[in-house]
Amino acid sequence: MPIRMLRKLIYSIFCIFLLESLQSQADWQQIHVDVVYLASEDLEGRGTGKNGEKLAAAYIAKRFSDIGLAPKGNNGWYQSFAFSSNPHEKNLKDINGTNVIGFLDRKAKTTIVIGAHYDHLGHGDTGSRAPNDHSVHNGADDNASGVSSMLWLAEQLSKIKKLKSNIIFVAFSGEEYGLHGSKAFTENPTVPLSSISAMLNMDMVGRLNPERTILISGVGTAKEWNQILDQVKPSNLQYNRSESGIGPSDHTSFYLKNIPVLHFFTGQHQDYHKPSDDSPIVNYSGILDISKLIRDVVVQVSDRRTLAFQKTKDENKEQSSSFKVTLGVMPDYVYTGKGMRIDAVLDDRPAMKSGMQNGDIILKVGEMEIKDIYDYMKALGKYSKGEKTDVIILRKDKEMNMSVEF
Repeated sequence: MPIRMLRKLIYSIFCIFLLESLQSQADWQQIHVDVVYLASEDLEGRGTGKNGEKLAAAYIAKRFSDIGLAPKGNNGWYQSFAFSSNPHEKNLKDINGTNVIGFLDRKAKTTIVIGAHYDHLGHGDTGSRAPNDHSVHNGADDNASGVSSMLWLAEQLSKIKKLKSNIIFVAFSGEEYGLHGSKAFTENPTVPLSSISAMLNMDMVGRLNPERTILISGVGTAKEWNQILDQVKPSNLQYNRSESGIGPSDHTSFYLKNIPVLHFFTGQHQDYHKPSDDSPIVNYSGILDISKLIRDVVVQVSDRRTLAFQKTKDENKEQSSSFKVTLGVMPDYVYTGKGMRIDAVLDDRPAMKSGMQNGDIILKVGEMEIKDIYDYMKALGKYSKGEKTDVIILRKDKEMNMSVEF
C-alpha cells in the first residue's frame, strides 16, 4: 500500500475514533446534567406530590418534548392519581402523584414500555435509613440515575427510524410508597395493555461496581430474554441474572399483568435511602454503558415484535418468608464470587455488634457453607431470635471468625 494511502487510512480511522469519543463525552455530559438537576437541593428530594417532584415532572416533560416525543398521559404529558399513605387510617389526606409519559410512535401494532421512577423520599418523610436526619434525601442513584438513562434512551431510539415497535416512556411517581405510579398506569393504561410486548425498568443504575456487574431481574418472564441478553452482551459489562418478575420496583406491576419484564440494577449501597445518595458519587460512564446495553435489547425486542410470557417463582417471597432473624446487612446483589458479600452493615444490628464491615464476604454461618445469597437466606432460616452462632467471613484475603447473637 502506498504511503499516501496508508496515511489517509490512518487519518480516517483517527477521525472516526475522535467523533465516537466526542459523541460519548456529549452523552455522558447530558446524563450528568440530568442527574445533577434531579438530585439538586432545589428539588428537595422529589417527595411524591411535593413541589420538588412537580419541578422534576416539568423538567422531564420538557426533555421529552425537546427530544420530539408526543405526550401520552391523560392530561398532556401527565397522568395523575391519588392514594393513601396508610389505608388503615381514615382521616389521612390522599397523596397525589403524577406520572410523566412520552410516546415514540412508529405506527406499529406493538409497544415497548421503558420506565423509571422519579420520586424519592423528600426530607426522609418515609422509608429513610437515616430517620433522624431531615435534610434533603437527594436520591441521585435512587432514582435520578434511572431517569437519566430513560431520557438518553428516548433520545437515541428516536433517531432509529426503522424500529418495528412503538416506545412509551414513563417516569413513575409514587414508587417509594409502594409502586403506586406503575399500578396507576397498568390499571389505566394510555395504550392498550394487549399491545405491550415488554417492559424495561431502570431503578438504581448509577453505582456500577469495579467488577462492572449489573443485576438483571426478570429473565425468566420470557423464554427469549436470555438469548437476547447473550446476543447483545458488551465486553465491558458482566451479568448477574435473576429469573423472578417480582421485586421492589415498578416492573412488578407489569409482570402481574402478564407482560415480560426486565429490571436493571447496579446494587444497593451504604448511601441507599440516606441524604448521602448524592450526584458527586454517581458512576456516569457506567450509566451510559448500561443504557447502551438497554438500547440494544430494545432493538432486539422491536425486531421480534412479541415475546412469550412466562410465570416465574417469586424468589423474594421465598427468601423473606424462610427466616425469622437477620444479621442486619445489605447484601451485594451484583457480587458473583463465592460467598455473600456485604454491601452495607446496618447500625446496632448483630453484624455490626460482632465486628463485621462493609465488603466482608460471608463464607459460613454455623455449619452451613455459603456459596451465594440463596445459601445465606437458607442459613438464616435455621435460627431464632436470641440464638448464637459463629460466622466465618473473608476480609482482605484473611478468614475471620465472628461470634453472632441474633
